[in-house]
Amino acid sequence: MARIAGVDIPRDKRVEVALTYIYGIGPTRARTILSKTGVNPDTRVKDLEDGDVQKLRGATEAFTIEGDLRRQEGMALKRLQDIGCLRGRRHRMSLPVRGQRTRTNARTRRGARKTVAGKKK
Repeated sequence: MARIAGVDIPRDKRVEVALTYIYGIGPTRARTILSKTGVNPDTRVKDLEDGDVQKLRGATEAFTIEGDLRRQEGMALKRLQDIGCLRGRRHRMSLPVRGQRTRTNARTRRGARKTVAGKKK
């Protein structure tokens, strides 16, 4: 199993798809990395040579991925919560942040329904 950016990417998948298992690398960025390194996107990970894996590791270092990206996003949310802006308060209360309605819907964010006795409307 090839290990890139601290992640074991799946052996039986194509390199183009396997790279997307790394947090911060989507399909577009995977194609960019493969074109930059010259690795064939249709190659299976198990068929990659050590030189190709080294090229991929080097190319992924140019991007903010995995732990650094998670930390960066966490710090951005923490900053919003600390300054007490509306977006930060909504994050803290686990409610939709971008203006969606919550009277109906928003079940993913709010969790399962809690029945209130005597409430019909």
